[in-house]
Amino acid sequence: MYEGNWRRGKASGKGRFSWPSGATFEGQFRRGRIDGQGVFVGPDGATYRGAWVADRRHGLGNKTYANGDCYEGQWRRNLQDGHGRYVWANGNQYIGEWRAGVLSGRGALICANGSRYDGVWENGVPKGSGVFTWPTGGSWPGSSVDLPAMSATFFAPPGAVAVSRRSSVEGVGDKATPRICIWESEGEAGDITCDIVDALEASMPMLFKEAAAIAGGATYMRSASGVPRWASAVATTPQSKRPGRTISKRHKNYELMLQLQLGIMHSVGKSSAVPMRELEQGDFDPRENALSWTEFPPEGSKATLPHSTGYFCWKDYCPMVFRHLRKLFAVDTGDYMLSICGNDPLRELSSPGKSGSFFYLTQDDQFMIKTVKKSEVKLLLKMLNSYCKHVDRYKNSLITRFYGVHCVKRHNGQKVRFIVMGNLFCSEYQIHRRFDLKGSSYGRTADKFEDEIDETTTLKDLDLNFVFRLQKSWYTDLHEQLRRDCDFLESEGIMDYSFLIGIHFCDDISASKMGSSTFTASPSGGTTELCFSDDAFDMVPDCSRKSLIRLGAHMPGRAEQASRRSGFVFPNQTGEVHDVILFFGIIDILQDYSVKKRLEHSYKSLQTDPNSISAVEPKLYSRRFQEFIGRIFVEDG
Repeated sequence: MYEGNWRRGKASGKGRFSWPSGATFEGQFRRGRIDGQGVFVGPDGATYRGAWVADRRHGLGNKTYANGDCYEGQWRRNLQDGHGRYVWANGNQYIGEWRAGVLSGRGALICANGSRYDGVWENGVPKGSGVFTWPTGGSWPGSSVDLPAMSATFFAPPGAVAVSRRSSVEGVGDKATPRICIWESEGEAGDITCDIVDALEASMPMLFKEAAAIAGGATYMRSASGVPRWASAVATTPQSKRPGRTISKRHKNYELMLQLQLGIMHSVGKSSAVPMRELEQGDFDPRENALSWTEFPPEGSKATLPHSTGYFCWKDYCPMVFRHLRKLFAVDTGDYMLSICGNDPLRELSSPGKSGSFFYLTQDDQFMIKTVKKSEVKLLLKMLNSYCKHVDRYKNSLITRFYGVHCVKRHNGQKVRFIVMGNLFCSEYQIHRRFDLKGSSYGRTADKFEDEIDETTTLKDLDLNFVFRLQKSWYTDLHEQLRRDCDFLESEGIMDYSFLIGIHFCDDISASKMGSSTFTASPSGGTTELCFSDDAFDMVPDCSRKSLIRLGAHMPGRAEQASRRSGFVFPNQTGEVHDVILFFGIIDILQDYSVKKRLEHSYKSLQTDPNSISAVEPKLYSRRFQEFIGRIFVEDG
């Protein structure tokens, strides 16, 4: 049952939602989602007070567990992430950094008896050097590799809740270091609980992530014995289809992925060891920064780690420039390395298209890696100085965000060049439809039957049947920035770029028509519609939400069914209207009007109207591109 404020017949603002199980939430709603500040009380009495984003704990919050444990600190996507303090019911506590629900970063584990460890943690395990202190006051500085020789009871909270099958923690001394993470409890606690996990269970595939549960995204169930438990929503609701295929050991590009990860880890680590300074002209000269290759022999060297792949060489282009760009785009160095080079493999998005490029996506969806041609690398490095000035001057630029350019030379002499970019669709929201638009019509269709199209299909200009209505301020900002970005690309001689759009439909009916669902499981075991309507996120003063909204990301709007004339869509004021969240940007900006493109223009001009093809000179391309985007994005009057 929902009690509270409504807008346009749908819940929005302050309200209270209760489930038949007895679970309640009282606080802010946005577009029907739990979003803002609020208090969730589970059926077992576990209570969370703090910030929410899109039905998930996200931001600063405090959770008191049913077994007496308590966590206070930062949350991200429903897991502890950032600085926080976890206190067990028996008095043991950890104060420090978290990542994805596990201890990662600098922190101190303090036992109730006064014993403590201060140092760096990675994936729940002490890593590097640290200081062990006993209750008597004595301390021992050393490396975490010596940790197994110490008493395991130093780390084991006496009252920790045991979950599923686990070996004796005392026996871990001669095997591996115990690992601390967040688990789903199968006991009476009925909630997520911190625990010590031995090496065997730690090797299991990220079960602690699969156990994460939230008020709006979890299902309250009873087992056969009648004991209540939290279960992931995947058990009862359709999961969104994630694009791409995980690169496993049998994948043909598995070794290349490992080499890429090793190279980026080496480059970023080496760059970070040098103090940050102002950029100089020489930093933009690839000949100054990539005169030699770094060798990666399998057995390792003074500068590189041992690895299981074949011999390869690595080249890094303009490292200081891209370090500045990552800082400009607010990309944390540690997050960047862990996302790309951590334990999780990359996902290959699809087979090569017309360009012959491969696309890889990190498991957290933050970064995209693309294989590129030598000519594309040359073009990017040539325009790098002006690109830096442009994105620094216009913080809301819609142009692709570049984070690095690298090259791998394999044992057979083959060179593979990569660029690392931001992923436009990294969001809590499921992308129901995506379009790649150029403003041309010749050959611009996905060529798929309706039943073959799903949320991972990239549609094109002739497949588009919507116009998008934006608030006046967003509408003005979009067209101003679009003009600036297109002027920049035109000045650099760039053409054939695309406007990539991702659409999240807020109402379940629209989403289901698109082949997916936005229904969220409820603690009663059924489903609850958690996508109501509101005019705009930024109309409500909520810091956690407003920090996510920017031009091209998490933008509220309305998608209106439109009519098509002369191959393009136009608003008709009578079409069906849907509340949406929009993501968009300008991609594929590494193509100039080369001899090849001129020949393509001449050849295709013999077959069709020259104005309908993509390959046209930069000035004409820019004008046509802006006119097309101007027709599909209109002011919401």
